[in-house]
This record gives sequence, C-alpha cells and structure tokens, in this order.
Amino acid sequence: MTDKHSDPSHIRLAKRVADQLNCSRSTAEQFIEGGFVSVDGTVVELPGARVRPDQAVAVAPDASLLALTPVTLLLHKPPGFEAGLAQPAGPAGTAAHGSRSQGAPQAVTLLSAQSHLPEDASGIRLLQRHFRQLECFTPLPTEASGLVVYTQDKRIARKLAEDIESLEQECIVEVAGTIAPHGLQRLCHGLSFNGRPLPPVKVSWQSETKLRFALKGIRPGQVPAMCEAVGLQVVALKRIRIGRVPLSKVPEGQWRYLQPWEKF
Repeated sequence: MTDKHSDPSHIRLAKRVADQLNCSRSTAEQFIEGGFVSVDGTVVELPGARVRPDQAVAVAPDASLLALTPVTLLLHKPPGFEAGLAQPAGPAGTAAHGSRSQGAPQAVTLLSAQSHLPEDASGIRLLQRHFRQLECFTPLPTEASGLVVYTQDKRIARKLAEDIESLEQECIVEVAGTIAPHGLQRLCHGLSFNGRPLPPVKVSWQSETKLRFALKGIRPGQVPAMCEAVGLQVVALKRIRIGRVPLSKVPEGQWRYLQPWEKF
C-alpha cells in the first residue's frame, strides 16, 4: 500500500507553487513559510508538505518577500526555567548548539503559538518560522522571573551582545527582614561586590516588601549580595525592563513581539 510520500500523484507544495507562479523553488518556499499559501483553504507553512493534483493551492494576493523580516520575542520567564546566553533554537524550540543544562528546562521551550499574548499590539502575523533560529543574549537566573529577549534579528543580537553592560536593567525585588540603618542609601551607593566598589545604583521602595532596582552591568548574584549587606534576604526577583524596552503587561509564561518602533 502506498502512502502520500511515495505516491507519484502527490508533489511537494513548494514545487506546486513554483509551477503556478512560474517562480524559483526557493521563492516558493519563502512564500509558504511566510504564511501566504493555503491548501483547500487552510494555510500551510511547510514547503515540504505534499499535495494531490485535485487539491486547491492558492497564494494570497498580498504575498510579498518583504514581509519575511526577522522578529524579536519578549518572554515573561517564570521561575524555574533557564535563560542562558546565545542559545540558537531549532524548529522544535530546543537548543541547536550545546547541550541542555541538567535540571531546569530551557525558557525557549515556552515560545509557541499557544503562549502568544492575545493582546499583542504589534500587528505582526504569527508564523511558525518565528520560533526558529532564536538567540538569547539576556540571561536571567533560573530562580528569577521577568523579561527575556529572544531574537532572529542579527542587528538586535549584535546590539544586545555588545551593549548589555551599558543597558540599564530594572528589577522588582521582593525582600524579607529588617533593613539596616541607612540601608537604602548604602544600596544606592557605597557597597562592594566581589571585592570591587559598585557604581551608583538607583534603588527605591515600591512597597513595604519590594525594592525597585535600576542598574547597569549587573553580575550574577549581585542583587542578593547587595540586599544581604544591608540585612535583607531576597525572596523573589523580577526583571521588568531592559534599556528602553519594558515587559509591559505580559503574564508569566506568555510572550509578545518587539514592536517595530521599540529600541533597546
């Protein structure tokens, strides 16, 4: 018994589109991956899908290769997921280079059509290709939550890789304990970390148990060490902004697109 993969009457969708439009196979594949091609009224994004001669294949009138621009996704990472440096992700959302660390799952696995913020105001049409070849240059401790950036855009990747030390990051830190006398002033200026004096930091109370930190060049373990130096223990840490880009009202485990006008 033959299946559709061996049946000669079934051909690759990319070949069918190329024949219909009298274009190259690569152009046809880009139209398909761009979400512009439907089979019997259903959009198909896989160029390798096979179709029968009697199936209706249509290409949207507004099909354009100009729409196939790289995207950047802003994820609200929940605690318990790892977000490390430069982890290119394949179609299944797994790391394409290097092995997964033992224990915590990778935050990139949370990126899917189902976890897309319904109220996303970017106007970008969601495509399966948006979950491929994503890189992360905004690491966040496994136990922390908040904004993590995944991008396909080489310009944004370069910006984050080169300028992450100079981009101000804003965090909300829930603390327990009693702050030492003049502790807030010391948090702002006067503490050291790993034997080196820290530059001035903006720290203020957001509530009785939460501090707002705005700082540059943050190091792993720096904020907990700063809090401990003034008698406080970190209960939870959430990053809400990187540079000029805020997390906005994205619930934990969901993501939104970086809007075209947003700049880090």
